[in-house]
Amino acid sequence: MPIDPACRIRADPIVGPLAWALGRGLADGAKKPSQPGSAPWYWGGMSSADSETGSPGLSPSTTDAARPHDAGLPLGLSGWALILGASSGFGESIALELARRGMDILGVHLDRRSTLPNVERITAGIRQLGRRAVFFNANAADEQKRKDICQHIATETASAAATAAPRVRVLVHSLAFGTLRPFVPPVAADGGLTAADLISKPHLDMTCDVMAHSLLYWTQELLALGLVGRGSRIFAMTSAGGHRVIAQYGAVSAAKASLESHCRQLAYELAPLGITANALCAGVTDTPALRKIPGNEEMIAVATARNPARRLTTPQDVANAVALLSHPLSGWITGNVINVDGGEDIAG
Repeated sequence: MPIDPACRIRADPIVGPLAWALGRGLADGAKKPSQPGSAPWYWGGMSSADSETGSPGLSPSTTDAARPHDAGLPLGLSGWALILGASSGFGESIALELARRGMDILGVHLDRRSTLPNVERITAGIRQLGRRAVFFNANAADEQKRKDICQHIATETASAAATAAPRVRVLVHSLAFGTLRPFVPPVAADGGLTAADLISKPHLDMTCDVMAHSLLYWTQELLALGLVGRGSRIFAMTSAGGHRVIAQYGAVSAAKASLESHCRQLAYELAPLGITANALCAGVTDTPALRKIPGNEEMIAVATARNPARRLTTPQDVANAVALLSHPLSGWITGNVINVDGGEDIAG
């Protein structure tokens, strides 16, 4: 059964027990960073006072001296990449791969204090590759947080303003938070309707806002500040749910279809500026988060059997594709939904 890979179940007072999230780039009801027990808003260059209050630090988390990236890699990149949903799953792998190829990383994620050690591990890995890592612990679907982060990015990348290259070379949208509920009551074997919690307007609005519309709002903000330009690449993570029918997946399917449409429209409108936009459709990926989804073993077995390569997609497969499509030679590839699944989708 095709479904967004690398997702995890979580209970939420709004969306119910079948809500799920891709990575940790969530837009949920987590505590605001200023509340006790929550995590700092700005990751890295923070004073001790900042870490208690959650106020943005003023100095970047780039204390490590810059070291050259692995010159032996055949595909070298440069500049800044902005990853929305950077602390796990696809976002984590993409951040590390782009750093390995020579890019500095801006990351947006939403983590409580208990999961911040994983963020530390990721940022440390980026710095060990000789690159800069500036991470923001915030709800990426919040309008004011988005504006604040973009302003901070403008300051952080100011030194690149004098060059011809765009200040943000790559934008990756790997955010998801939505509801798995049916649209109408399921029909029983006797033809009657069974009781069920149905999708509602708040559920549908929230799912589409986070998983689709937020891509547009981030692009608009970055463009208005002059942070993206000729040579920039925009990628959004979609799934087979954008064109396949899956039980209780309607809200997410609508969001994925909308996300793909946004990519096409952005590709069309940004083409005169030399900016590309593509949606990436990954296959089923076996992660600890996926293992929490009911029926995950069957999903894994079906996807493995259907895939011509007889294996599942991995986050690294997707990261490799992003690195390849971020190269300047890929500038004529835009407006597409690109399957990164080893042929899984076409095989059944």
